[in-house]
Amino acid sequence: MAATSQYLTLGLAGETFGISIRNVREILDMRPISRLPHAPSFLLGMIDVRGSGYPIVDLRTKLGLPAVAATEATRIIILDVPMKDRLVGVGFVADCVFEVTDIDEQAIEPIPEVGGKWQSDYAAGIGRKGEKFVVIFDLAKLMAHDEIPEGRNAVADTSRAA
Repeated sequence: MAATSQYLTLGLAGETFGISIRNVREILDMRPISRLPHAPSFLLGMIDVRGSGYPIVDLRTKLGLPAVAATEATRIIILDVPMKDRLVGVGFVADCVFEVTDIDEQAIEPIPEVGGKWQSDYAAGIGRKGEKFVVIFDLAKLMAHDEIPEGRNAVADTSRAA
């Protein structure tokens, strides 16, 4: 039997992306975001979720896609992102969230080598869901080159009970 893993699938600019469900804390409706002065363009600001501050990343800007206004379908996905030697709580803004789905681990293909410079270092591979391709995010690589300011409680503290 093929090994499958669960991924949260989300939409960005008409394409489907996947994030391992192990990294997902929660999914929120779009809400006001407090801006941070002099932040990089992909960093929209911070939000408060039950007393913890989370930096919010615009996935479209991060991937070099044109920015769009939020819609009823826009969601903030709160994730545990591996950074250096710890997990950091970061929110990603996506155009929409589709579902949690199983993807066959053996069917995940490497990113195609087509020559030239193609910004695909954020992807762990390409999975399939029926006839659709799902680009699987490698969260550590996606955030590796950027320093994110931490909220007071942004670091995942697994030593204390919730």
